[in-house]
Amino acid sequence: MEPIIVRKMEVRDIEEVVIIEEKSFPIPWSKNAFEKEIKKNILAKYFVALWEDKIVAYGGMWFIVDEAHVTNIAVDPDYRGKKIGKVLVEGMIKEAASLGMLKMTLEVRRGNLVAQNMYKTLGFLSCGVRPGYYQDNGEDAIIMWKDI
Repeated sequence: MEPIIVRKMEVRDIEEVVIIEEKSFPIPWSKNAFEKEIKKNILAKYFVALWEDKIVAYGGMWFIVDEAHVTNIAVDPDYRGKKIGKVLVEGMIKEAASLGMLKMTLEVRRGNLVAQNMYKTLGFLSCGVRPGYYQDNGEDAIIMWKDI
């Protein structure tokens, strides 16, 4: 398997990230939203995963007190099923731990069992539901937490 490299997202990565975002979500974040997160949000850190020097996934999180809140994460649909998401989340967990975070949380669509199962393999537990969380179709979100 090709090695997957996880590194901090840079402004020059945003064009590729937006393409993945648009392929992955019915209501995607804009280029401007990612630029604000990277340039202006001091609580945020974003990462990209590279496969053969191509950005194929990204993820972001906010650091609030001692918790890392995953804001968004996506793997290019053409590269799913290759454990890229798992490697990316592992990198995000490592970064959160290095910054003294004690817990990590995220929301995932109730119907996205593949992602839920991947998070469970990394030690996340389902701890609640946000009813009607997703604006595009009113789907519930499963709230997951992990002790770091």
